[in-house]
Amino acid sequence: MINWSVNLTMLFNEVPFLERFQAAAVVGFQAVEFLWPNGVDLDAIVAAKEASGVEVALLNINAGDMASGDRGLTNNPKKKAWWREQTEITIGLAARLKARRINALAGNKIPGLSHDEMIDCLCDNLTWAVPKSEAHGITLMLEPLNRFESPRYLLGRIADATDVIDRLNSPTVRLQFDIYHTQRTEGNLVKLLEVHIEKIGHIQIADSPNRNQLGTGEINWPFLLGQIERLGYTDFVGLEYVPLPNTKESLNWLPDNKRGQCRADELNL
Repeated sequence: MINWSVNLTMLFNEVPFLERFQAAAVVGFQAVEFLWPNGVDLDAIVAAKEASGVEVALLNINAGDMASGDRGLTNNPKKKAWWREQTEITIGLAARLKARRINALAGNKIPGLSHDEMIDCLCDNLTWAVPKSEAHGITLMLEPLNRFESPRYLLGRIADATDVIDRLNSPTVRLQFDIYHTQRTEGNLVKLLEVHIEKIGHIQIADSPNRNQLGTGEINWPFLLGQIERLGYTDFVGLEYVPLPNTKESLNWLPDNKRGQCRADELNL
């Protein structure tokens, strides 16, 4: 069975952020996730989550000014104090939301720093965060991004992230496997899932190449999701796509009564 989570940063954006928790619940979702909600009152987020009854599967640490190109600052030695402050805030919010995963985007390559220096900073920050997240039962996620859209991002391939995970050697740091980013960069999805399944703590999906809903691109979703089931993956699969023409119509591939969980062969694909 596939356990679904819906990303509130990208879907249900027809309504204000705080209303999206209830909007997701109304159409049948039992779990949600979101990027760091800049400018939104944290107490109000907790209240909206509680009122809706949904579970929060994952949220992102503040990744900086993403609209201007930031993709996290975990690898930036000059931003270490800022990153740690933001991570403590995120862990605190995650604990209040009873969320078990937070995503730490690694950051863009920094002029004047070597690859090893950036990886050392990334590992140092994550090592610092591990006991703080462990104290609340929270897992830190590390996510590669495709270089077509994030050309300066430090971790462009699955192996870039798993090398860091192996170096840290902690069950509290796991791989966030984004199907869309991986298909754009590497393809070979099933083999990569097979090789790294024990390291994966969260999966996100969108069709390729335009990052819209399932069935709009090149991926054979019934086959791929069936393979994820075959591999015994039981954590969440997050819908992180750009809905066309709107959220409601973009969900036609997912039966109304199957938005908590379902089998791959039950989809309208």
